[in-house]
Amino acid sequence: MANKKSDTVLITKDGIRHDGRKKDDLRNISFEVGVLDRADGSALIHWGRNKILAAVYGPRELHPKHMQRPDQAYIRCEYRMATFSVPDRKSPAPKRREKEISKLLGEALEPALFTYLYPRSVIDVFIEVIQADGGTRCAAITAAALALADAGVPMRDLVAGCAAGNLAEKVVLDLDDVEDKEGMGDLPIAYLPNLEKVVLLQSDGVFNPDQYKEALDLLVPACKKIYQLQRDAITDKYSQITEEVSKELAEAAEEEAKKEEESAKDKKKDDDSKAKDDKKSKKATDDKKEKADEKDAKKKKDSKKPSRKKDNKASKDKEKEAKKD
Repeated sequence: MANKKSDTVLITKDGIRHDGRKKDDLRNISFEVGVLDRADGSALIHWGRNKILAAVYGPRELHPKHMQRPDQAYIRCEYRMATFSVPDRKSPAPKRREKEISKLLGEALEPALFTYLYPRSVIDVFIEVIQADGGTRCAAITAAALALADAGVPMRDLVAGCAAGNLAEKVVLDLDDVEDKEGMGDLPIAYLPNLEKVVLLQSDGVFNPDQYKEALDLLVPACKKIYQLQRDAITDKYSQITEEVSKELAEAAEEEAKKEEESAKDKKKDDDSKAKDDKKSKKATDDKKEKADEKDAKKKKDSKKPSRKKDNKASKDKEKEAKKD
């Protein structure tokens, strides 16, 4: 933190900062969850003019194998700033600061995860700063925690980060790029709100004990506020998924009901057709049987007629013989 001379009034006597915020005001913060299809989990954070993308891959097998931990997962974090993220073009080669922040973020994220569930594996966290405007490490860890939650990695708590600073002997919250460069001190922390545990605490610049305490008193409520925004973002995403799934299930059920209704209609039609065919068949059988009965009756009738003639002839023959006698 360098104290540079500038014509910019960082904070007025009334406590109004150069961008119009009060000392305990956060910049506008918004999250988008699940922005990358190929990542297991992802999040995009807009924090003031900061734009930071976080992507998570894993848990998956760790190579080379000599880096594997037999009892827990290894959190491999990579923090990078895009060459176009700052006003003066940055070299694409990773700087010492980026390596340092990568290590710090990985160590800060690890206490929030149940790493013992995935021994000998790795969880890769990639953080890309697309546009930088001060406080990128705090915004990066906040986005990374949200991406881990989106990936379904079991977590004890979400990690929320924020920074306080010393402007003209006044403690303020959430430094932007101008305040970060021209202020007297910077105090970033990362916090687990439910567990009430600090997982990252750095101090750069000048803070007396009272200012240090005042900074922490501002940072803890701010982290809890950010945590609520994280929860809302992840809840909104999965409530939309639930609505979409419910809609798909309702459409599937409606389609299934329609198919069953059509099947019932077809079955009724087949039953009616079968009943009609059975009725026709029965009528044909009855007609055939009736004709057969009539034929049999006629045969019986015809068979009886000759016998009567024979009887008449026999009786006439007897009469003739009787006359002769």
